Amino acid sequence: MGEVVGERGVVLRAEGLEHSFGVIRALDGLSFEVAGGELYGLIGADGAGKTTALRILAGLMKPGRGTARIAGKDPADARSGVRELLGYMPQRYSLYGDLSVGENLRFFAELFCLDRRVFAERSERLLAITRLARFVDRPAEKLSGGMYKKLALACALLHRPEVLLLDEPTNGVDPVSRLDLWELLYGFVAEGMSVVVSTPYMDEAERCHRVGLVHHGKLLLEGAPERLVGGFSGVVLRATGEMERVEGLLEGVGAGVIAVAPLGGSLRVVVAAEAAGGVERELRGAGAEVERLRPNFEDLFLARAGEVEGAEGRGGGGRSDLPLRR
Repeated sequence: MGEVVGERGVVLRAEGLEHSFGVIRALDGLSFEVAGGELYGLIGADGAGKTTALRILAGLMKPGRGTARIAGKDPADARSGVRELLGYMPQRYSLYGDLSVGENLRFFAELFCLDRRVFAERSERLLAITRLARFVDRPAEKLSGGMYKKLALACALLHRPEVLLLDEPTNGVDPVSRLDLWELLYGFVAEGMSVVVSTPYMDEAERCHRVGLVHHGKLLLEGAPERLVGGFSGVVLRATGEMERVEGLLEGVGAGVIAVAPLGGSLRVVVAAEAAGGVERELRGAGAEVERLRPNFEDLFLARAGEVEGAEGRGGGGRSDLPLRR
């Protein structure tokens, strides 16, 4: 990979990351890089390896193979000073539930060795933009899911990191709070911060400058969201009818069906372009209602993952039925 992403210098680089937990391979040669002031999304289903990658980048564990660098420094080297450049928000709860909002902020300020004046200025701003100021005395364990995530984000931002790593920050958060969190991220990126956010929500891919689609610890695709979806060559169908009959028919159609996923009371079917007409005729002949849909990120991901699984002998004929979140 080159030294520059777009016109901005690279501040984070993961190269050939491999890691296993016993017989389970979490990362299998994962490589990507992030530029200054860029919002980069690691997109993938649960178990794709996203958390392991972020923990390595945060310096919490060393890879089995490969290298991770933040501003050219090894995050696992405590003497490198790289942790002063990093903010990290883990997926699981990381705050003290019996401490109030204000007390959690003060605790992290002491960890970052912030003096009182600096802490007062930064905490006031963070409480204002997260809209937590009026809850400063509420224990963290009494906060809603969205408020808790915003407090965790505020704690990670107290020392003004240059690179922010967020592991599924919107998991378990209501839709309004999800939007609030993304608006906060846009503000920090506009100030020059680099942000890497992992998520299993395919709709959040479109909120990033660039994304890497991850599956079984490998990078399937990478690029600007609109470019990736625009280059998708498959056809997406919505099939409604007697589900068992429709599913059975799709099983017998052949390699033209790339991926199948549930969509409410119907099925969303990703089909190779050259096979689309034949699949539509088969479905309608079986009494199913069929309509063509506009491709989205989930279709792109399912199709590419299905191709990989078929090539590796994991799935039936390249089909992918992955549990993605909506």
